[in-house]
Amino acid sequence: IIAAVDAWARGAAALPKPWQPQKPVLPVEGMRNVLITSALPYVNNVPHLGNIIGCVLSADTFARYCRLRNWNTLYVCGTDEYGTATETKAVEEGLTPQEICNKYNAIHTDIYRWFDISFDYFGRTTTPYQTMIAQDIFQRLLARGFLLQDTVEQLQCEDCQRFLADRFVEGTCPFCSYEEARGDQCDKCGKLINAVELKNPQCKLCRGVPMVKPTQHLFLDLPKLEEQLEPWLEQSWATGDWTANARYITRSWIRDGLKPRCITRDLKWGTPVPLDGFRDKVVFYVWFDAPIGYLSITANYTDQWERWWKNPQQ
Repeated sequence: IIAAVDAWARGAAALPKPWQPQKPVLPVEGMRNVLITSALPYVNNVPHLGNIIGCVLSADTFARYCRLRNWNTLYVCGTDEYGTATETKAVEEGLTPQEICNKYNAIHTDIYRWFDISFDYFGRTTTPYQTMIAQDIFQRLLARGFLLQDTVEQLQCEDCQRFLADRFVEGTCPFCSYEEARGDQCDKCGKLINAVELKNPQCKLCRGVPMVKPTQHLFLDLPKLEEQLEPWLEQSWATGDWTANARYITRSWIRDGLKPRCITRDLKWGTPVPLDGFRDKVVFYVWFDAPIGYLSITANYTDQWERWWKNPQQ
């Protein structure tokens, strides 16, 4: 308190000069370099106050604080544009998925600009960099034996002549009997669901009753990572600043044992899988593809993006 009173008494003239980073903002040797991202807002809606408060505003506040501390700060974000929610919105509005993305990316950009959110760069995930980086990570996983191929049972709508991705199916939750559960998760009880487990499933596009059919998919072999992951987590918990909620959720996943995670879906709108047998059929699923958006958006901001994402020394 005494130091704060003293600083106040000396006035603004005694403050250090504000740091003016170069453009583009890149890590600087000898400075504290801070990369800030906020959760990528999905592109199929008009943002409201809840989205602003729950997504970009907290990161914006922290970015402003970091800049006031004269830390070299980069704040990036962008719209998450691939996946079933975009396809669903395109069907509703009679547009193509790309037209939906263009329309709502512009709306998001204008709203955040109006709120004066201090992004250094606001991008999107439907870019060549997204395809390049996602496919590169996929090829590395494939070469190192971290991918599995398996046949899964999936719902197919015969009227629409397509396998139904999770969000194209609604039905009754097998756990809590909520009648509007999605094919991937129940919004009432929060449990993850396999779409074929839904009671009374319906196709969201035509309201027909889908049939269970076999289809081929690729899985991330998460059990193979457990042996390396557990000691890394113990070290990270000891030295990092994890919230109690993050620790609890992570421990529950480890305690129950990691399971193979499907990274492909029978969709058309997304990043193509560069593997024979899957090229024309599926795209990377959102939980493989979307987190890579943070990297690709930074790559669209600067071709030296790896200095932010592969640079632990700074």
